[in-house]
Amino acid sequence: MSSPEFIASYWTLAGDVVPLGPPDQEASSHDLRDRLAVAAKAGYAGIGLMRSDLLSIRKRYDFATIRSMLADHGMKYLELEFLVGWIADGDELAESEVVFSDMLEAAAQLDIRHLKVGPDMNATEWPIERMAERFAGLCDRAAAVGTSVSLELMPWSNITDIETAVAVATGAGRDNGGLLLDIWHLARGGVSYDDIANIPRGLVNYVEIDDADSEIRGTLLEDTLNHRKFCGDGDLDVPRFLDALAAHGYDGPFGIEIISEQQRSRPFADVANDAIRTAKREFGNMDGTFFDAGR
Repeated sequence: MSSPEFIASYWTLAGDVVPLGPPDQEASSHDLRDRLAVAAKAGYAGIGLMRSDLLSIRKRYDFATIRSMLADHGMKYLELEFLVGWIADGDELAESEVVFSDMLEAAAQLDIRHLKVGPDMNATEWPIERMAERFAGLCDRAAAVGTSVSLELMPWSNITDIETAVAVATGAGRDNGGLLLDIWHLARGGVSYDDIANIPRGLVNYVEIDDADSEIRGTLLEDTLNHRKFCGDGDLDVPRFLDALAAHGYDGPFGIEIISEQQRSRPFADVANDAIRTAKREFGNMDGTFFDAGR
């Protein structure tokens, strides 16, 4: 069995930040060089950055220095998040354009594997054709700077199920556009892991793993931002999710996304180490194996 590769999501390495808070509170207080050193020592193949965090990092380091630091620490992958508002019109779309322009600038300078985008967070019902056309536009602009776009379905949004997500991505018809499957969002949205088999092969662009209690704590948003758990420490049956992905044929890296009020109060190096240790444990608990044919 070949070992999967892991990406430490932004939140896993960020430390004591305020998710969705003001940019200066959402950006990590930990120097990028320190985060990279922790990720490399723990065995991650890549890291994630939030756009607000990247803007903060750029006040200290230029892109050439960031590229050098990533290479020095052996980071194979870099992801950048998070875009919303791209389906809408007016001020929401204008704000989205500012964010996406920053993301594209970074992708043009750094070797970014994918840009993470979300659905309509207000759950506005847009026609599939409109969403597919807008998603295709994102993909075309991302392709021009050498990166891909990962669309994440979310239980409080207008894309909550695999059928809708597939319709948008296939309707766009772009090779660099695919789906992001996060176990938390699938489980909280009532999506069966068996439904992964209905996704066209190759359309899953990225996967994120974590865990949660069976009961939602507070609202869905409060639960996702404050109460995620390490893989295997909750009730989401991570091995069965991994088995479904193996059967589907996904062979890319796995992001470990720990967004937790409890973990934010701990040293971020300890969180990073515990996150990858528990993730590896759950791969060992699968019924089958990943990458039987090798990478």
